[in-house]
Amino acid sequence: MGTTDERQGTRAPMRGGLPLKGVFRLRRFGDIWHKNALSAVIALAIPDLVLLALGRLDLAVYTSAGAMCALYAHGLPYAARARTLLRVALGMIASVGVALTAAGLTRSTVVLIIVAAVLAALHKVACDAARIGPPGNVIFTFMAATCAFMPQRLSEVPFHLVLATAGAALAWLVCMAPGIVRPDGPQRIAVARALEAAARALETAARVPAATAGSPAAVAGVPAAGESLVEAVGSSAAIAGVPATAGGPAAGSPAADAAVSRARHDAAAAVNAAWHTLLLAPAGPGRGALERLLAHAEESLATGSAAGDRPAAWAADADRLAAWAGDLRRNRPLPQTGLTEAEAAELTGIAVERAARRGRPRVLRAFHPASPLFPIGIRVAVGSALAGVISMATGVGHPYWAIVTAASVFQANAVLSWHRGLQRALGSFAGLLLFTALLPVSRTGQLALVLLVLLLQFVTEALITRNYWLGTVCVTPMALLLTEFPGYQPAGSLIADRWLDTCVGVAAGLLGCLLVTNRRTVSRIDGALRRVAVTRAAAERLLEAGSPGAGDRSRARGLLVTALVELREVTEVAAGEWWQRALPEERIARAEQQGHRTLARLAGPVRDPAGIESAPGS
Repeated sequence: MGTTDERQGTRAPMRGGLPLKGVFRLRRFGDIWHKNALSAVIALAIPDLVLLALGRLDLAVYTSAGAMCALYAHGLPYAARARTLLRVALGMIASVGVALTAAGLTRSTVVLIIVAAVLAALHKVACDAARIGPPGNVIFTFMAATCAFMPQRLSEVPFHLVLATAGAALAWLVCMAPGIVRPDGPQRIAVARALEAAARALETAARVPAATAGSPAAVAGVPAAGESLVEAVGSSAAIAGVPATAGGPAAGSPAADAAVSRARHDAAAAVNAAWHTLLLAPAGPGRGALERLLAHAEESLATGSAAGDRPAAWAADADRLAAWAGDLRRNRPLPQTGLTEAEAAELTGIAVERAARRGRPRVLRAFHPASPLFPIGIRVAVGSALAGVISMATGVGHPYWAIVTAASVFQANAVLSWHRGLQRALGSFAGLLLFTALLPVSRTGQLALVLLVLLLQFVTEALITRNYWLGTVCVTPMALLLTEFPGYQPAGSLIADRWLDTCVGVAAGLLGCLLVTNRRTVSRIDGALRRVAVTRAAAERLLEAGSPGAGDRSRARGLLVTALVELREVTEVAAGEWWQRALPEERIARAEQQGHRTLARLAGPVRDPAGIESAPGS
């Protein structure tokens, strides 16, 4: 049974309002940011310098559209990367082609705003459905909107598309070139991330007091004294097989619970992502060794929930996993694990089954009116069009800046969109100050202008991994400098237009979130609850049938973990949505509690770092 509000179909406002906590917090640098940065800089620099030598720097916007494809697919094995980059390039060329054709057919600003807004919505839905990853839809929208507002003659469009295609071809070659030197690099990095995340989860569990770490209540997700059911399940959500805890450095500390829960969630996500990456790579001895490392990490996380009071063993295994990750990143020989070939093959087969159940992205289905992404697309279209119209009404000469800003604001829910809007505003303001400081340097010559743009592109890829607002500090002056490739413009109007368009775009984007509700997020919870129920029922039948083998337990545990992680993720998305049906919190809490109890029963014998098995709690 759901809550009273849910049964009666009434609406409940977004829980917790619009929070500010953590919006501007800085994270660690991304581990491969330099690969994105170098690829983009090389792909941009070659055509820019050629055009500079030819005295046609005004054509750089078209080659840049294709060159920016170099920002994508760096986490994929090279065979899959080649296919993905081809699709990205085709999508970019098609978007630019539509934008250029519209610009050649009409000079109506309203029509061009509508074209750019519709393209922005298509980009958002397609990129989210394809799970393309960062930088997502923003680059597509930026390049298409820019081209839509560049004066064109229809006779020029084919030549400009040839330039964009040449830039995309160069980007493809640049991104594929490292495979000659290190063909298994992406797989190594993905597995290293999973090992590091698993090590952090085990280290976090090892720091929990022994009195709470191995308690049956903590493992099962049962409330601690004085703790509500929802609080107990929430603190143990997104478990990756590591024991839930009722406390941290101080037993019952909410901060410690949150840290443990986040570490488990990160480990589960990293392991699942690594399996997905490995399964995209060609089969061979190297992949087999990486699969054994990943299987060991997953087994360490799973058996930890049955290990009881063994923080020393967890810490030792965490050190081992971290050392293996270091070997992978340094391109050293692949480490050997304690798993046998048969055990690793069985766990790999389980991962293949989980990936098959996850299914391949269905991009076309995302555009169906019943799709959960369809309201997001409507939001983007409405917000982007509104931003463009307001910008036009205020007399700003670059309405596409407002459109791109609005499109960049839209995230998975209203709270995340609110965060992104604040980050965009702060980063743009700081970026305008940086542009003012760089302006004298940029106007010493076109070579200085090109070099500044390349430098800002490189630094952007480093800073944006720490926080979006920090990356926007460099994106803003880079976008302004790009407008000067055809010729210098009045600095005062550039700065004023950019700031006004930023404010308009952020406001229009947030207004779009309020005007277009997305109540389908709760429906996704219903589907996730059904998957948890089905996988849990299958696991219970397996346990009731007798003493299941290790492989059967691992398969059931993996499927149940995946279902619980999905439930927690869709719940977090729904909890940040604006004005919708009340969440079925009681059903969610019950499903997570029962699911974690079943996980504890599935844990089975424990393999310690020396390969010796022991019973749970020994």
